Amino acid sequence: MDQTTAVATSPLLALVAFLGVIAILLFLIAKWRWHVFLALLVPLLLFGVIPGVDQNNFIAAFETGFGSTLGSIGVVIVLGSIIAEALKHTGAIETITRTMVSVVGRQRMPLALTLTGFVLGIAIFSDVAYVILNPLVHSAAKLMGVTISTMSIGLVGSLQLTHAIVPPTPGPLAAAALVGADIGKTIIFGSIACLFGSLASWIWGQYIVGPRLMTLPSDEFAAAAFLDDDDDSTRPHALASYAPIVVPIVLISAQSISRLFLPDDHIIRASLAYLGWPVIALSVGVWLAFRNIRTAEQRKASKTRWIEDALRVSAMILVVTGLGGSLSEILKNTPAVEFISGTFANYGLPAILLPFVIGIIGNLITGSTTVGVITAASLMAPMLGSLGLSPEAAMLAGASGSVIIKYVNSSYFWVCTSLSKLPVNEALLGYGGATLVGGVTSFLVVCVLWSTGLI
Repeated sequence: MDQTTAVATSPLLALVAFLGVIAILLFLIAKWRWHVFLALLVPLLLFGVIPGVDQNNFIAAFETGFGSTLGSIGVVIVLGSIIAEALKHTGAIETITRTMVSVVGRQRMPLALTLTGFVLGIAIFSDVAYVILNPLVHSAAKLMGVTISTMSIGLVGSLQLTHAIVPPTPGPLAAAALVGADIGKTIIFGSIACLFGSLASWIWGQYIVGPRLMTLPSDEFAAAAFLDDDDDSTRPHALASYAPIVVPIVLISAQSISRLFLPDDHIIRASLAYLGWPVIALSVGVWLAFRNIRTAEQRKASKTRWIEDALRVSAMILVVTGLGGSLSEILKNTPAVEFISGTFANYGLPAILLPFVIGIIGNLITGSTTVGVITAASLMAPMLGSLGLSPEAAMLAGASGSVIIKYVNSSYFWVCTSLSKLPVNEALLGYGGATLVGGVTSFLVVCVLWSTGLI
């Protein structure tokens, strides 16, 4: 800690203030239902008036953390949200689902839906994707003669996992920026962790819990499924549907891989340094998504309404991410960082447990995966050096924890529960269990990747 920029120099004061910020944040959200922006801003401002805090350094740290974080990631989050809007409105989601079903087979629909969720969760907010796929869930369950939980649990788990862990979804993208993680590596290794977690959620739903939860599909939704609709005139083909998701991921990942194997002056590495820059990669994704526009109505909406909807979705994530950057910068300039990391070292605890536990607590209390992953990243960023933890490992561990467990204070839980028509007790076991099993499995994969030195 640089004494000239120290926000506080007393270890006891710093630790108490650190714990106070977290306690007030969680209380304001859980008890008083404040929006996370105000719930994070208020304790930060209270931190600044504590006796013993250097207010000039506090203000400088607040502004530096907020500005530098948004400067690196703000435009990218907006671009990702625009891609999501385009996928939703052009019919690309339906095409992706149909291709997954055709590859896996209708007789394995729960697995097909799980893999669909694995792909869609990277680009689409999980609750939006579930709303779109819900009619298919009911129709497929009715067709196969299985319970609605058997058909839906794997999908619920996989949507939430990639939504929480794999950029360019806004939450993990913001978390990667906060800890300084390489986005390409995060995509590659986060996808590996999520794939195992998604398959664990599918096994939980198809073979362990799903058949024991007896709620049947509803006729209210079943008739509205799009799987048997043969009219492809208003839907993009498979390659065009996947391209807005896959091409940006490939460009960003290729940039990271080129850094590992190519010299600095190599022409391919130099080209990928620009093409794989997330702003360019996601801009390409927006262009590809807008190429799927088929109707005059879509063309008109794409010029204003889609952009405005994406900006509304992005706004909350942007301000929360900025405040997370402020919190991280403030904590970096206090002795609390050394105290916490020293405690882990003294007791021989694996450093990777800390972001995982913070992610769990953030999600359990607030019900928000995005808040969980951003909180974990904000608190871990100043500790990475002293804990000996890589940015990628910290981000992926916190994100894995942020999906555990989805229950009654989560909007995603209620979206899935109400649309599936599951009783709350069945949804707690099925959907809460899927996120628990999937999150723990993903975390274990992250631990293996970390222990082998891959991240």
